[in-house]
Formats: sequence, C-alpha cells, structure tokens
Amino acid sequence: MRELTEAVTERIIAFIQSLPEQPAADLTGGAELARSLVEDLPETGTAARDLIDLIFDRAAPKGLNTAGPGYLAYIPGGGLFHAAVGDLVANALNRFVGVWIAAPGLVQLETNVIRWFNQMVGYPRTAGGVLTSGGSLANLTALVAARRQRLPEDFLTGTLYASDQVHHSVLKAAMLAGFPAANVRQIPTDQRRAIRLDALERQIAADRHTGVQPFFLVGSAGTTNTGAVDDLSALAALAERENLWFHVDAAYGGFFLLTERGQLRLAGIERADSITLDPHKGLFLPYGTGCLLVRTLDTLRQAHSATADYMPGLQHSDEFIDYCTISPELSRDFRGLRVWLPLKMHGAGAFRAALDEKLDLAEWAAGQLRLIEALEIVAEPQLSIVAFALRPAGHALDEANRRTRELLDRINAKGRVHLTGTVLDGRFVIRICVLSFRTHKDRMEVCMEDIRRSVREMTEAQRA
Repeated sequence: MRELTEAVTERIIAFIQSLPEQPAADLTGGAELARSLVEDLPETGTAARDLIDLIFDRAAPKGLNTAGPGYLAYIPGGGLFHAAVGDLVANALNRFVGVWIAAPGLVQLETNVIRWFNQMVGYPRTAGGVLTSGGSLANLTALVAARRQRLPEDFLTGTLYASDQVHHSVLKAAMLAGFPAANVRQIPTDQRRAIRLDALERQIAADRHTGVQPFFLVGSAGTTNTGAVDDLSALAALAERENLWFHVDAAYGGFFLLTERGQLRLAGIERADSITLDPHKGLFLPYGTGCLLVRTLDTLRQAHSATADYMPGLQHSDEFIDYCTISPELSRDFRGLRVWLPLKMHGAGAFRAALDEKLDLAEWAAGQLRLIEALEIVAEPQLSIVAFALRPAGHALDEANRRTRELLDRINAKGRVHLTGTVLDGRFVIRICVLSFRTHKDRMEVCMEDIRRSVREMTEAQRA
C-alpha cells in the first residue's frame, strides 16, 4: 500500500507543480488516443508503475486542462488536493453512509457540511439538504419534492417557469420528472439577462386562465452564459403571492455568498424553498460534488422516503439523518469528507478571500477589454463572468459571428488560456469565467496579452 500510494503521490505532485506550464487545452489527436486505449478484459495483472505511467503520460494530457490556472472556460471546477485526500480516506474506509446507523460519526461530519451551507445561505434550523453528484441531480431532486408537495398524483397540468437563460439541467429535470416539454415556460430576459418579472406575471395569469396549474418557479443565481443573477427578492415575493415553489439554481454563483458583494447580489436567496449549490465550482472541489438545500427538511423526506424489511431501523427525527430517505440514492459515495476536510483545514475565510479575488479579477478583465478598441463587452460581470465580441464594424451578423469565432480560435491556439463562447440574441460572444483557485492576476494578464495579440493578428491579416 505504501509503495503504491508513494508512487501515485510522486506523479500527482509533479502534475500539480507543472500546471502553470501545461497547455490550457490539448485537443489534437484525442480520437486516435482513445482508440489506442481500447482493450479487452485483462486475464493477468500489469505492474502498478506501468499503469500509473499510462494514466499520467498517455491518458491524462489530452483534453481540457480544467485543473490549470489558464482554464477560463465554461464554469471551472477546482480539483483541490485536500479534497482528493478526503476521497482517499473515504474510499479506503468504505463505510456505508446511506443510513445513519451504519456510520453515525461519518454521517454527522457530512451533516455538519449541510449545516454550514444552510447557515451560509441564511436558512432556518428547520432546513436540511443532501450532497449530490452535481447541480443536475440537485435540480431534479428539488423538482420531485416540489411536485409531491404542490401537485396531485395526476400532475401533468403542472407548469414550470424559468428564464430563457436557465441552465439546461432544469429543462432536463422537468423531462425526467415526467413533465411534457411544453409545460416548461421559458420567460424572456432583460438587458442584464435577468428574468423579466412583467413577462413572468403575464404568463402565470394566462396559464391560470387556461386551467393549467403553475407550481414551480426557478430563479438563477449566476447563469452559465453570462453569470446573470435574477432579482431573487422579487421572485420570492411573486412566488409567495402565486403559491409557487421557489427554487434557486445557484450552482455557479451560490458560494459567492461567502463574500459581502455576493450577499448583496444574491439578496433574497434565503426566501427560496430550495437551492442548488455546486461545491465543485465555488468551493474549488473535485467534479461530482453538488448540493441541494431545502428550507424544510420534511419536504425531501415526504418525496423520497421508502423502506423494506431488510433495511435497518431508520431515524425519525431531524437530529440524525438517513440520507437514503431524503434523496434518490441508497448506495452513494461518502461525499462529505471531501468538503469537510478542506473547510476544517483552512476555514471559510480562505475560501472567502479566494472568491473575492475572482470577483476582482473579472472586474479587472472587463476594464482591460474596454481599452481594446476592436472589442465590445456584451455582458458586464455580475459575478465572475464577462462576455465580449468583436465590434460588428458594418459586417452582417453571420460574418461578425464568424470573425468572433476566429478570434476565439486564435486566442485558444496560443495554449496559455482556454476560453469558450456562447450565443446571446443570435450573436456569438466569447466568455471569460474566472473561478479556479489557481487563477491569479498573472494569468489574467497573460489572457489579456493573448486577446490583444489575436486582435492585432486579425487586423493585420485583413489589411494584407
């Protein structure tokens, strides 16, 4: 065991130390690599050193370097090493945490994590929650709980409301929960890409007039496209008036609540019936670490509790939790330790400082982009995302989009940062999302250098 873990640790340390010099993405030859790794079931073993070398030297390098400081694409995940240590301990112990009695101490550590998150969002003591594999499962679990609470068994007249910028996992959750696609009303957004309250109210009134049953309202606390934040206080008030379950998808933006600016921008989130968080985003933890919080724990238990003769005795109080009774999972990995260990080792203050830095860096990036005459900021940072594009300069939309796509390709080809694009009102834009705990001012300066250089290259090529 010692020899194996020492060999792996040696490679992990070398990998992490070299992250600043590694390309932000390496996508060339990925298909050929994947084909070369296809193999049948092995009958005999292979030396561990050879397998470790295969992982680090062949399998891992190709793809998006999501752990590196130059990864400014999509919504970066973290890969905090302390969480990996927590997973090593959790997997070696291999204790079953789906029911409390199987590992009361370890389950309590995970319950402490949920308690901390509830305190962070401002929930009352009646609140609860569960760690999930990510925001998609959290959104689905919330929707099932809301369906059980607010609709009859024949629920197909239930209608759901979200902005046209909502994460696609909400639409997928509706499909998996049994709702026809037509039952999801995507409400237009304003210039800040926040849901329009006037359009939402009109749609609810029209739906009630036709006899369907409005029941579920989703607010976004940081959209994937631009980091837009809906007016959560206004949505909470509307949900109360209309008797709707109010769910906030804060998978990306929720942990900015640790900062003063985040608390101001996400005001009203504490009034939600349920909240999705992704610790693998704003807490810099490994992928596969999501969370659902609910204002009243019993709403989860009523929607997910089931038992059988072979099950051990289950808890019937809020003091001790059987996680199998409040979520879709019975067997599950012990996710709590990968959250508990880093927070206990460093305290919330270290994470707060890191998140404040990301807000600062996004604002700094926006200021630098304004100085580049050829560029236009299409979405100002509300959290840590800024979106920009080349100015149309008289070009038709298709040609303007093609030129901005070319700019993105030129930036990424330099390998020092990796950005991604999206489409806003038919216009292709480039996004910078600052959320890695390894991304600091020096890498953002590199990003701006590559953007300016790429703009110059396109200008020179056009003149030639």
